[in-house]
Amino acid sequence: MRHPRSRRLLHVIILLTLVCIALLLLPLRAQLPGLPAMKAADVSVSGLSSGGYMAVQYSVAYSAGLKGAGIVAGGPYSCSHGSVDTATSVCSCTGLGLCRVRPGGTDVAGLAALTEQYAASGSIDPVANLASQRIWMFSGTEDTVVPQAVMNDLHSYYRRYIDSANISYRKDVAAQHAMPTDSFGNACSKLGSPYINNCGVDAAGLLLQWIYPGLAPRSTSAPAGRLLEFDQAQYLADPTTHGMAASGFLYIPPACDVSGGSGGQGCKLHVAFHGCKQDARSIGDQFILNTGYLPWADSNRILLLFPQAAPVFPLANPNACWDWFNYDDANFARKNGRQMAAVKAMVDRLTGATGTPPPPPPDGVACFTASNPDHVRAGRAYERFFFAYAQGSGQSMGLNSLFIRTTLRRTAPGHFVVGTCP
Repeated sequence: MRHPRSRRLLHVIILLTLVCIALLLLPLRAQLPGLPAMKAADVSVSGLSSGGYMAVQYSVAYSAGLKGAGIVAGGPYSCSHGSVDTATSVCSCTGLGLCRVRPGGTDVAGLAALTEQYAASGSIDPVANLASQRIWMFSGTEDTVVPQAVMNDLHSYYRRYIDSANISYRKDVAAQHAMPTDSFGNACSKLGSPYINNCGVDAAGLLLQWIYPGLAPRSTSAPAGRLLEFDQAQYLADPTTHGMAASGFLYIPPACDVSGGSGGQGCKLHVAFHGCKQDARSIGDQFILNTGYLPWADSNRILLLFPQAAPVFPLANPNACWDWFNYDDANFARKNGRQMAAVKAMVDRLTGATGTPPPPPPDGVACFTASNPDHVRAGRAYERFFFAYAQGSGQSMGLNSLFIRTTLRRTAPGHFVVGTCP
């Protein structure tokens, strides 16, 4: 008579075998396409929360040729100074400790001096380019995450470079921290997912009309364009280790579709950055479909680029925020920041520009900072007896735990060492 424990073991083995067979029979996921080569123009950006900070970073770092920016609940350029404590207590009220937000608390003069230092070194475009941009800003009076004092500092920051006639600042709505719409979402005073609130304010439409004066009225029909999911790894190697998702989205209105032969000629391009916890993994397509951008795109030939951030667990970036506080990259606010350069490469693809890519790491070296399990999954390391070791060199990385993050340098194909990046 077979022992019950032996029967259980046999059942487990049979079950695992069946699972493996089923997995082998599953069709492989099709390779995502890249972005189509297009010839759009008149580039602009917008964003909410961390996406608002990202939009500010982009508008300042790549100011040459940018038409303008729409900022909802963001703050001044490089507000965090690369410090998570400053980001969560001075530039927002998102930390576990005491919130220190106050009028003038972000030190606009110091941030302007940093901006000009970066411009002098060539790591961002000359600040003189900002003068031609049109800026639309929104801050709810009830925003407890990025209080109005932070947005007031952003207004003061932009006024150093841009005439008041080119800045529209809406700050009279009793709105919480969310993307305001005039037809979809939570109550205007609610704080919660999907961070889209019905406040009787079409923020997407207002910011697009401000940046592009003379737009036609928005479409009243269902979206008629095509939503393309594309491979973000073509613009940033190993994106999920750097806080960007494997794929992003491009909305192509019918008049701009390459399949119709236009190639985007005569179309505008707007980049919309979602906020924390608003990536497609967290809320599906709600940010894309329900924030109000698409009806304006259809009636005004506007390509909409929705790049996607991703969480970096467990502590670096669990909420899929954009990098505005150096969770991945000390150059987060400059042109050679990983996420910044990736989005710029996407923009260049859609406008036909031939921008100069950031310089490659010296001697073919590439650097990856991630949790040890992420390194193992990506093949940069392997596990043995609960510990992680660098592939090739065999150097110890400590426990294979989500709570341990390690920087690995690739010094040759398939060969990694533990260390810092140049």
